[in-house]
Parts: sequence; structure tokens; C-alpha cells
Amino acid sequence: MEDFAALLDETLGPDTGFAGSVVTGRIVRIDDDYAVVDVGLKSEGRVPLKEFAPPGQKAELKPGDTIELFVERYEDKDGAIVLSREKARREEAWTNLEKAANAGQRVNGIIFGRVKGGFTVDLGGAVAFLPGSQVDIRPVRDVGPLMGQSQPFQILKMDRARGNIVVSRRAVLEETRAEQRAELVQGLKEGMILDGVVKNITDYGAFVDLGGVDGLLHVTDIAWRRINHPSEALEIGQKVKVQVIRFNQETQRISLGMKQLMSDPWDGVAVKYPVQGKFSGRVTNITDYGAFVELEPGVEGLVHVSEMSWTKKNVHPGKIVATSQEVEVLILDVDEPKRRISLGLKQAQGNPWDVFYEKNPPGSVIEGEIRNITEFGLFVAVGPDIDGMVHLSDLSWDQPAEVALAAYQKGETVKAKVLDVDVEKERISLGIKQLEADPAAEVLDRVRKGDIVTGIVSKIEANGVEVRVEEILTGFIRRAELARDRQDQRPEKFAVGEKIDARVMQIDRAARRLSLSVKDKEVQEEREAMRDYGTSDSGASLGDILGAAIRRQREMASKGE
Repeated sequence: MEDFAALLDETLGPDTGFAGSVVTGRIVRIDDDYAVVDVGLKSEGRVPLKEFAPPGQKAELKPGDTIELFVERYEDKDGAIVLSREKARREEAWTNLEKAANAGQRVNGIIFGRVKGGFTVDLGGAVAFLPGSQVDIRPVRDVGPLMGQSQPFQILKMDRARGNIVVSRRAVLEETRAEQRAELVQGLKEGMILDGVVKNITDYGAFVDLGGVDGLLHVTDIAWRRINHPSEALEIGQKVKVQVIRFNQETQRISLGMKQLMSDPWDGVAVKYPVQGKFSGRVTNITDYGAFVELEPGVEGLVHVSEMSWTKKNVHPGKIVATSQEVEVLILDVDEPKRRISLGLKQAQGNPWDVFYEKNPPGSVIEGEIRNITEFGLFVAVGPDIDGMVHLSDLSWDQPAEVALAAYQKGETVKAKVLDVDVEKERISLGIKQLEADPAAEVLDRVRKGDIVTGIVSKIEANGVEVRVEEILTGFIRRAELARDRQDQRPEKFAVGEKIDARVMQIDRAARRLSLSVKDKEVQEEREAMRDYGTSDSGASLGDILGAAIRRQREMASKGE
């Protein structure tokens, strides 16, 4: 017994209370879910197999394997030693972790669980806490891809008595990032082409990780085509190839570009899109002053609001076209150095006044709906968006203009003759009375300037007398033309219905109106009488001459001449 005690002291030391220490054992056999282990004591220990493998996996053990175990109790109630493989690994891990923490070294671990405020990390048997703020340099929305992966951590704090370990993945990334940044920045030059990963997207661009350093890819440098938001072309985590556009050595700011790696679509654009050429495009943006149309990716032109419609004036472009709408446009101007193309939408559709003129030259008869009635005439629809006007004077040959106008109603369909088409002024003149022959045309063709006509007084005015000639034409005798003698130039001496003979002084065919003169007729008769019956120089008085002329006329009248 004394020899055995000495041997035990030599193996375990003089203190046989070795509970809580790590010992080396040998697997004797496998019983169901336990491994029976001989640690050189008076009894064998049993260790659950699940402590030898990760959850869900089978332990790879066989009799004869040597393992390290933690002695929890020297004897249990059955006199058997209580061993733990898990605690042995933990003790070993704590020892190694303490060495690494003291030396400032990184340790490898696996994120395996989520807890309040962070995550749990397996550091080779010891469980550590990873705060949410220490996972990455920037907030991470989805930590799923990081779980189950072996990766380095920095130990921030250890308390063996309480069993607490706090680690940081962010510290490792920042340190690595600083090293990579220094190396990258040292050799960075404008014009370099680099590979990167989109890390963040904002309204004005995207931040690209170049491997330790971030650069800004502005929205205008993503593509030659118009991009309203970077998310239209990029997504977080996407690998991209970029070019360094600008690099500020002092601020360490890097500006990147993607479109610079593509061919510029504006090269030779004047040849591809000649002036007066007609092309199809897509509306990409609408403003108060017009709409931008994409002719090809990266090449846009502006349709000014004044070039959008022939008929819709002073309307917002959004009332004429819609975003993403396919339209046909005409090239009006190309300024390649300034990267500007002026487009016309209405020119591609054709001028409706030109189209109308080709189909309905003056003299044609059209039919349309009365769209509006004004004090000066009718507006008649002659096309989808254009009207022609029938002036008051062109409504009727016989009726007064106001009376003729009152006979029409808005929405009524009428026929009219095309009188004139002014394409430049965008005016179409129509006439309804011209559908019939002018009943006064025969009389107008017969009456000549200087003729004596008989009119019937129809209206007496302060400045003259109005008469009807052959019941069709209107004649007017000014006050000064009512008589040769001044004292007889009084309109009130005439009565409505009275006949008046007068000389035609002027003919207005369009207005069907004659300017007449009684005075000129009397003066002419006096001259003829003096020529035929003598002059006052021969001794005859003016009364004698006129008396003879009057008698002569009566004699001729009585004879029927």
C-alpha cells in the first residue's frame, strides 16, 4: 500500500484532490451513447459521445484513442469518476485565448448563434460574445452569410472568473482595411482600372469597396444613358469594374466612373442622326419646358414645348407625352461638342394645315361640326384639332350678318366652301354663302362706273341716303352728292320708297355696294343741255337752255323714244 501511495503521489502529486483539473485518458470501449475512458484511477469514467462532435454530427472515436478530459468530481454517488470532454476543451481554449489576448494576437472563431445585442462565437471550445456593433465596419442587414464560417476575431475583454469573453470582428476588418488602404493608396493613380464591390447606394451615387478603401461612383458616371437613381443599374454586393477619375491625395477621396470604360455613344452622333432625319425614341424625362427623348442608350435629345404640337398651345408637355412612351421625332439641330440634340415631335407628324391644303384646296367643299360661335363668325371643325372660320360676311348673300348668324347653333353640322388656306398663319377661311351663286352677280356684271341707275330709298341717314338698286344691290348717296345746289343737299327732303336717279361713282363687288351721286348726274345733264341747246354766251339764259332740254325730254318720252 505504501508503494501504491508513492506511485499515486508521483503521478498526480501529493494532493489527491485533483477534481477540476485536466487529465489524459484512453478510450476503453464505446457503450451506446457513452465512451468509457481509463484515466489511470481506481475507476473508469463515462463521457457522452455528443461532447466529441458538433451538433448533428457523429463522433469519430474508437477504443485506444487518447484524449484529454476535465475531472468534474473524483467520485460520484456510485463511486465513479465524473469526466467532461467539453470542459476540457474549454479549459484548453481559455488557456490558449489568454495567451493570444496577452500577445495581442487574433483568434479564429465561428459565429453560431444570435443573442440579445449581438451574437455568440465558438472560439475552439470557449463561447464569446460578439456585440452587434462589432460585426462589421458598416451596419450589416443580413448576418446569415457570416454564420458557420471560420474567421478571425480580436479579443476585447476576458474574465475567466465570470467566464466572459468579448470579441470584435470589426477591429480585424479595420486593421486589415488600413493595411490594404495604405498599400492601395500608395500606388493609386488617375486612369487606373480596378475591380470593386458595391457597398452602399445613395440618391447621388454608390460607394464601391476597392479592397480596403472606398470610392464614390457618382450617378452621372455610371452609364452614358440617363439614370435617375443608382439602384436602376446597381445593387449592393455587385462586382463592378471601375476607372479612377479623380484622386485627392490630401483628403484621400476617390472618384470613380463606369461609363468611362464604355465607348462614348456621342462620337459621330451628327452622322448617325442627320438634321431632318426621322427617328424613333423613348421619352425618359418630362419637364416644364419640354421632354427628353432617348434615341439610343446614352444619347438623348430635347423636344422643346414649342415643338411638341401644332395645335395644343400653352399646355404642359405631360399632357402631350408620357414617360417611357415610344415616339417618332425629327432631328432639328445637332451640336456634338455641347452634346445637344434638338428634336421636333410635331414636325414628324406633319403640319395639319399642309395636310388640309393638299386634300382640300380653295374651292373644295367640306363638312364639319360648329365648334364655336363668336360675334364675328363660326368656327367649324375641319380636322381632329384644327378649325376653319366662316366670317359673318360669308354666311348669306341676302340676310343681314347678325340675322344669318342667329340661325346657327353650336354642335350643328354644316357644309362650307374653302375660300383660302394660309399655312404660315395657320388660318383656314370658309364660306357658306359661296355654296350658291351670287344672285347679284348678273347685275354687277351689267352695271358700269358712270352708268345712271334708278334706286328706291330704303333708309335716310344724317350723312346721306341709302337706296336699293334692282332690289339686290345697295347704293349710298352721300349728303354732298344729293344735289348740285348746296341748299338742296338735304337727306330729309327724300322719303323712303321714293325713286332716285343717280350716277354710279364706285362699285364694291365684294360688298355688293354702289357709291352713287345725284349731283354728278345733274352736272352732267347741264353740260349736255348746254352743248345741245346753246350757251349763255349766245344770248340764251340758263333757264332757257334747261327749259328747252326739259321740253325735248318730254317730247321724246311722249313719242316713246
